[in-house]
Amino acid sequence: MILATICCRGGSKGVPSKNIRPLQGIPLIGHTIIQAKKSNLIDDLIISTDAQEIVDMAISFGAKVPFLRPDDLATDTASKWPVFIHALEYYEKHFGVTVDYLVDLDVTVPLKKHFDIDAAIQLAISRKDVDVVITGYEPERNPYFNMMEIGSDGYAKIVKTSQTPIVRRQDAPNVYSLSPAAYVVKKSALYEFEHWSKAKCLISPMPRERAVDIDTEFDFSLVEFILSRNGGK
Repeated sequence: MILATICCRGGSKGVPSKNIRPLQGIPLIGHTIIQAKKSNLIDDLIISTDAQEIVDMAISFGAKVPFLRPDDLATDTASKWPVFIHALEYYEKHFGVTVDYLVDLDVTVPLKKHFDIDAAIQLAISRKDVDVVITGYEPERNPYFNMMEIGSDGYAKIVKTSQTPIVRRQDAPNVYSLSPAAYVVKKSALYEFEHWSKAKCLISPMPRERAVDIDTEFDFSLVEFILSRNGGK
């Protein structure tokens, strides 16, 4: 059984009330609910939130909100991993089913499509040796080629060095910027690892233009521009 979650708190510092803020006439959370409901692989979808206004908005789009998230899991410092476990355990107990995979869909990536979600799920269920599949895109910068860090001696150096200096970007190893469009997590991994980065992971590639993550007002304006250019789709 594949359970999708949308985990969003009421507070937001970068973009106030962003989870319910209208984007091309649809609240931000609505875009993700719409795509989740179009998925061919998701069996059910629930919302994990601490805010009643998000509850009301999610229900209006046909999503289930079986609980309000506990206060200790709704702070600025709370990790999503225990939030996932809480949602999964509540769902299993309340509905009497066993979840095999949890798929977290972040509302801050509203340009993702249902086929981006399904591609990540399909990759996860086709690779039983893998614990986590995360959506990601090829970035404009590569740590082997054109990203530098400042060392303890104060000098700048390439982030990732190789035996032979890489002089063409095409020769650098493939790297990905992670996108929270979809995190597909095997149930057992939630209890075996303290964080997804400790697990066996794969990347499910998606185009950069659909992976824009809203964290600032500029990001919000960028997504509005992309949607208007595409006729709101």
